[in-house]
Amino acid sequence: MIDSDGFRPNVGIILCNSERHLFWGRRVGQNAWQFPQGGIKPDETPEQAMFRELEEEVGLLADQVTVLGATRRWLRYRLPKRFIRRHCGPVCIGQKQVWFMLRVDCGEDAFCLDRCEKPEFDAWRWVGYWQPLREVVYFKRRVYEQALEELAPLLYPEGAPMRHLPAAARAPLLHQQKHR
Repeated sequence: MIDSDGFRPNVGIILCNSERHLFWGRRVGQNAWQFPQGGIKPDETPEQAMFRELEEEVGLLADQVTVLGATRRWLRYRLPKRFIRRHCGPVCIGQKQVWFMLRVDCGEDAFCLDRCEKPEFDAWRWVGYWQPLREVVYFKRRVYEQALEELAPLLYPEGAPMRHLPAAARAPLLHQQKHR
């Protein structure tokens, strides 16, 4: 299902534990890490798709998590041109996502990465709140930043922790400071 602008409707899932660390999954056979995410079927709401993807990718059920909140609007990212499949229609140029923040209410032994026929992840770990911005593939970085910024007050009502920007992101700031 692709919308008229070429974006595939999708959900993103940010799972946190009681220490406010986030679930970070490694894609099968790759050194690429990301949050769970997946497409929304035509007959699903974003919340229904989120619970389906949660079970398929992480093995958790609705009664093992608490939904803390979701983004107010679609967040979009574009695929790099080399990833756009133009030989099949309709052409998908990227994804539009509703992001959900969930608290895990069960033990880690409930996690099961191979619950579905084609697993998404082969490993996972808990990471600090802003760490995904340093490790996610570059073309998803802005949408991750938007989701984490919007949902931060759900975990940090007193104010989110300071970010530690990657060197590449700090470079323009350092450059500006030199030329004051």
